[in-house]
Amino acid sequence: MLNNSTILVTGGTGSFGKKFLEMVFQKYNPKKVIVYSRDEYKQSVMRVEYQDKVDMSKVRFFIGDVRDKERLYRAFDGVDYVIHAAAMKQVPTCEYNPIEAVKTNINGAQNVINAALDTKVKKVVALSTDKAVNPINLYGGTKLVSDKLFIAANAYSGQSGTTFSVVRYGNVAGSRGSVIPIWKKIIENGGKTLGVTDRRMTRFWITLEEGVELVFKALEESNGGETYISKIPSFHICDLAKAMLPDCVIEEIGIREGEKLHEVMIAKDDSRLTYEYEKHYIIYPNFVWSRNINVGAGKLVEEGFEYNSGINKQWLGVDELRDVLQML
Repeated sequence: MLNNSTILVTGGTGSFGKKFLEMVFQKYNPKKVIVYSRDEYKQSVMRVEYQDKVDMSKVRFFIGDVRDKERLYRAFDGVDYVIHAAAMKQVPTCEYNPIEAVKTNINGAQNVINAALDTKVKKVVALSTDKAVNPINLYGGTKLVSDKLFIAANAYSGQSGTTFSVVRYGNVAGSRGSVIPIWKKIIENGGKTLGVTDRRMTRFWITLEEGVELVFKALEESNGGETYISKIPSFHICDLAKAMLPDCVIEEIGIREGEKLHEVMIAKDDSRLTYEYEKHYIIYPNFVWSRNINVGAGKLVEEGFEYNSGINKQWLGVDELRDVLQML
């Protein structure tokens, strides 16, 4: 499906965008991939880093901000598929600069939608986060609004127009938003104490590769309005610390504002619209335009079902975590 197509990734110099660029050339033969971001330095570094990894003759670097609607229109001209990964993601930064988070995560999302509709993009997949589920911080609140905007956008595209879907996951293992690079640096500098905000904390484990694969699935299968969530294992934060440094001293430093003990990917109130598949869940929209969606082999989950890292059926212990850490 992505063969001989033009694909644009907003926020393309981030962890996801870099892995997506690598994997899309491994799995498909795209006509062109456009890396759209606002940081010229990161684009320059990425251009050099991927010189021998992908066919750079098919890669274009486009300076721009999702806040800039006119620039998006220019960038989207001739584009078949858009992956919207650009966002302000740091919880403390969003709390301290709330209107800036709104401008990027909400206004930017609407700009992407309008540009995609008007330039006849075939499909848009927007990246979501567990923090958008029952949000308790501004980042989560803005991403909840963003998700709603992308899902509702299908009502404006008509029968043969642009389709919009959402892919949701939590902190990606080894990405800039995870604790792993922070602890790795402490360990490399000879440190023995690893700080955790709360010893009870659990998280889902998903790699960048798995995140990109879920986006591929959404691009290939979505009909519009779906939210895709992978079935993935959970882990205890203290087990991760022990896996990285067996003789570490774990220091509890206190939970941060806007931080949850457990990641939640699917809220109980979404269970009535959630279908289970072999390797993932899909939350379907519930609008007049979406009533005839074919759920295929999906099975409706029980009412009240919650996909929560603290009550998950799959777990990674210390040994399993040590093994998967070696693959990062």
